[in-house]
Amino acid sequence: MNLIWGMSVRIMTLKTKWIEILYNVATGSRKIRNFFTPIGAFFYGILIFSFIVVALQVDRLLGIIDIFPRPLSIIIALPIFSFAFFLIGWSVLNFFRAKGTPVPFNPPPQLVSTGPYAYVRNPMLTGVFALLFGFGVLLGSASLLVVFAPLFIFINVWELKAIEEPELLKRLGEDYIEYRKRTPMFFPSFGIIFKRKK
Repeated sequence: MNLIWGMSVRIMTLKTKWIEILYNVATGSRKIRNFFTPIGAFFYGILIFSFIVVALQVDRLLGIIDIFPRPLSIIIALPIFSFAFFLIGWSVLNFFRAKGTPVPFNPPPQLVSTGPYAYVRNPMLTGVFALLFGFGVLLGSASLLVVFAPLFIFINVWELKAIEEPELLKRLGEDYIEYRKRTPMFFPSFGIIFKRKK
C-alpha cells in the first residue's frame, strides 16, 4: 500500500512540475517560446509517426496485411485526409492570427474561441486523430485502426486533462473556465452548431 501511495505522490509531483514548466515557458520571453516551439512540434510529429510504424510492424507480425483493397483504400482515405488537413490548417491559422502557435510552449496570449475553436476546444487534435485513421485506412492497417489510433487518442486525452487544461486554467483563469463549460472537447454538439449559425 505504501508503494502505491509513494508512486501516486511522485506522479502528482511530476505532473505539478510539468504544469509549472509549461506555464513558465508559455508566459516567458518570446525568445524562449520560439526556441521550444519547433522542438515541441518535432517531438509530437515523431510520436505520431512512431504510432504508425509500430502499428504496421504489429500487422506484419500478426500477418494482417491490407485490410482494404488498394483502390478502395485510397477512395475512403482521401476524404478523411481532406477533413483532417482542413481542420488542422484552420486551427493553426486561428492560432497564428492570435499571435501564437498550437504548440503548448508558445500559445496565443489570450483565449482563442474563433474559427473551429468556437465549436470544440481541441479541433487540431480532432484533425490529428482523423489523420491517424486516414493512414490506417490508406495503409490497410487493422492494428492502427483498432488499437494504436485509439491508444493515441487515450494518451492525448489523459495529457490534456492532466497537464494542458490545468495550465490553461492557471494562465487564462475564468475565461477558460467559461469556455470549457460551453465548448465540447473534440466533437461539436448539434446545439453549438445551430447556435453559431444564428
